[in-house]
Amino acid sequence: MPVDNSENDHTGHSLDQLNQAISSGMFVHVRNMLQKMAASDIALILESSPPSARQVLWQLIDQEQIGDILDELSEELKDPLIRSMSPERVAKATASMDTDDLAYILRSLPDAVYKQVLQSMTEQNRQRVEQALSYPDETAGSLMNTDTVTLRPDVNIDVVLRYLRQRGNLPDTTDTLYVVDKQDKVLGGVRLADLLTCAPSTTIRNIMDPDIQSIPVSMSDSEVAQKFERNDWISAPVVDSDGKLLGRITIDDVVDVIREDAEHSMMGMAGMDDDEDTFGPVLKSTLRRSLWLTINLFAALLASSVSNMFEGTIEQFATIAILMTIVPSMGGVAGNQTLALVIRGIALGHIGQSNARWLIGKELSIGFLNGLMWSILVFIAVLLWKDDMALAGLIGSAMLINMTVAGLAGASIPLILKRLKIDPALAGGMVLTTVTDVVGLFAFLGLATLYLMH
Repeated sequence: MPVDNSENDHTGHSLDQLNQAISSGMFVHVRNMLQKMAASDIALILESSPPSARQVLWQLIDQEQIGDILDELSEELKDPLIRSMSPERVAKATASMDTDDLAYILRSLPDAVYKQVLQSMTEQNRQRVEQALSYPDETAGSLMNTDTVTLRPDVNIDVVLRYLRQRGNLPDTTDTLYVVDKQDKVLGGVRLADLLTCAPSTTIRNIMDPDIQSIPVSMSDSEVAQKFERNDWISAPVVDSDGKLLGRITIDDVVDVIREDAEHSMMGMAGMDDDEDTFGPVLKSTLRRSLWLTINLFAALLASSVSNMFEGTIEQFATIAILMTIVPSMGGVAGNQTLALVIRGIALGHIGQSNARWLIGKELSIGFLNGLMWSILVFIAVLLWKDDMALAGLIGSAMLINMTVAGLAGASIPLILKRLKIDPALAGGMVLTTVTDVVGLFAFLGLATLYLMH
């Protein structure tokens, strides 16, 4: 299926035009261009601009657009821009934002600025934000909006429709109205489509769905995303431990969670922060990447020390120096396949204590069978190439050992790291590479040493 690059081309063209206008000092023209663009497009252009152009663009954006643009920006770019604004300007720009988005922004501010922003808000906005901030980050409570429309079960559709017309508008992404009792406990939900198609005299109790699923306020955002994916929800109610309605979560917030989790896994496999700014300052980016490069250096030195242990063997058997990288390489690839599969399974909630042991056994078996198959192939290849039965047997045996261990390590390392509360996506690849390098070299050179001794 061909890839549609029209949106990227359009953004790139707009970015080129804006950069040319900024370079020419045509700031009025830049402001007029920005006013005609959607908030999501402006956010994409800001993220695609070098820091110097980014600051100019930010100063030219209208106050009315700032809140919507902040909602679209990545955290790495959003935080410094907010810190550059006065508390009064932040309060004014974010006044119309959803509660969950506003709380997300305020969490990233220093305490002093955060308190000043709260003081600059209206009493109503301050109360709704303080309630949202009372829930832990990365939970359903931090995702939910409090803008819900509730109904009583004993009223009829005609009364509800008159109420909605009097209200004038509905919260964004509203597909269901929630039915609650006098204690605000959720009794069910009514789809807007049913309100419009059923007889006006029908009571809400007769058309509501009493089996509507609610989300506990303490549920993690990843679990929320999984529920939305499995059930094809557009929105869902959020309740406390007593079943009392607190708010609702909508699909647009869940899409953000899914995207952030995907970016986190992708960047984590490279040992990088998922909020890494593509056009960020050189020194800051260098320091961020240095941590995992330093850890990887020590891991590489550990693997090199194994080679150093068998220096005498390498000197006596020069062909080993040519072939010894094959075993760690094959083990690394096989292990990374298993690692990626298990990390994905953990992220999707497919892997738990009940099936972890079975999964490890499966991947150990796959590693052994893969190792057996490729060890035979490499045995034949080396035998034909070097005409040395012993050398072919050495590398074949070492490959069988390493690929079996790689299957075991690829399955168990993410589970162990998760139990230790270490992100498998961030540390799993480095740990696995160290294991396959050390085991691969030790197996090959150790077998070669035993062969020379006899």
